[in-house]
This record gives sequence, C-alpha cells and structure tokens, in this order.
Amino acid sequence: MEVIAFIGPSGSGKSHRAQAVAYDYQAELIIDDGLLIKGSRILAGISAKEQPTRLGAIKTALFSDPHHADEVKAQIKALAPSRLLIISTSREMACRIAKRLELPPPSLFIDITEVATPDEIARAQQIRRQLGKHVIPVPTVEVKSRFRGNFIEPLKTFLRRRYAPPGRPKTLWVEQTLVRPTFNLLGHFYISEKVIEQLAAYLVRDGVISHPKVQVDVENISGSLTLTIEVTARYGVPWRSYLEAAQARVKEGVENMTGLTVKAVNIIVRQVLL
Repeated sequence: MEVIAFIGPSGSGKSHRAQAVAYDYQAELIIDDGLLIKGSRILAGISAKEQPTRLGAIKTALFSDPHHADEVKAQIKALAPSRLLIISTSREMACRIAKRLELPPPSLFIDITEVATPDEIARAQQIRRQLGKHVIPVPTVEVKSRFRGNFIEPLKTFLRRRYAPPGRPKTLWVEQTLVRPTFNLLGHFYISEKVIEQLAAYLVRDGVISHPKVQVDVENISGSLTLTIEVTARYGVPWRSYLEAAQARVKEGVENMTGLTVKAVNIIVRQVLL
C-alpha cells in the first residue's frame, strides 16, 4: 500500500479539494479529520469536527483513542487499497497518523499551494476566520446522521484542478458539506509555553536525570514544537539508554496531553552529579 499526504495550514481548503487530489493521484481512500472516506461515503471513524473542544478535535484527528484507531485500521485492512490519501496540517502530523494506523510512512507530500492559488487559499482562510465554517468532503446525507453541530449545509461545486493530468477533465463535480463545529462557538484556547516547559521538565526526570531547564521553540508555519532540555545526569550509569528513554517519554507525554506535534526533543547533559 502506498500512502500520500496532502498538507497545508488549517483552513486553507484541504478538505474542500481532497476529492480532486484523491482523483488525480488515484487514491482509493481518504483519511480526513478522524474519518475514513471512500468516494462519497464515510466508512469508519469519528469526525474531529464533532468534538466539543478544539483539543478534543486535535486528538480525534490524530486517532489518539485506541478504539477509534482500531475501527479505521480494520476497515483499511479489509479493503486493502493500493493507495491512500492522508490530509493533515504538516508532514509530522501525517507521519503520526500513518504510524497510529499502522500504515507505511507517506511516500509523497502534496502541498496545498500545488493545487490552489494564493487567492483561493486566502479566501478559504478568511471564510474559516470570519464564519467558522469547515468542510467535510462527503455529501450532506452522509454527515447528518453523525454530526451534532449547529450548522450543516450542502455544498455542491466544480473544483478547478490546477494541474490536471493529460486526458483528465480540468474540473470535477463534487458534493460536500459545510459544518460549524461546536468548538468554534466556544471561543479559543491557548497553551502557554510555560506550561509546556513545566510538563517537559516533569516528564524528563527519573533516577538518573534531574534539574532540567527547558526551552520551547514553536515553528511558525506548522506550529510543531522543538524542545531543548539541559539536565544534570548522575555519574556512573550508561547515559545513552536513559536519555533516549527520556526523549521518547517527553515526546509522547507532551503530544498526548496537549495535542501538539513535537518535532524534536534535544537533551543536553550540562552537569554531572557525583
């Protein structure tokens, strides 16, 4: 099975163009915001847009719940597609989704800028900011039985494909659904960098590693985190195994508790405890 990823910032129109990208690249299945989609049908999963909070939506999109992930994995295994499309906000997120669903890492990354003009992306982001509307790339009849939001509206459109392959139509007729998730009605939340520092400092400690000082760097485009942690390590033990375990512990803990993507955990031993 080949996995390809369609990436771009939140609200840039990825879900709106998902069917066209899947058609162009002959992907039989689409994974979008916690749902497994084939053509115009939802086969399995839970929509992140059903969640009451934005943090819950992120965790759903990442398949953090094992039961949710197992349901989608079973359907993928039963269908055995030759190619599958993952929609995500970053390369790191696409790789995390593939890993959670026990899929091969993406072999190709398609950026939203390759299939949409700057004006189209800006217009999609403006609609997201001002109206809080999200697209689910299936007809409304598939959504109504699942979605509990306050706004559901059918969207029928011709998608103009910027790079249509020879012999294929330059437009594609699709039926989709506009929704306004509950978390859009409840305002925004923010996770302070100080909280992430405290969480990472707590997670990195064990019997060998102590006195951590954490620096958090946030990537502007993807929002992923790079954590640099200076520590004191006890003398006389094999540091490598302890530091590698600490890296994994910090990455998993921060991602599970915040829903954010941790790109790297760099641990530097600055002092030795004798």
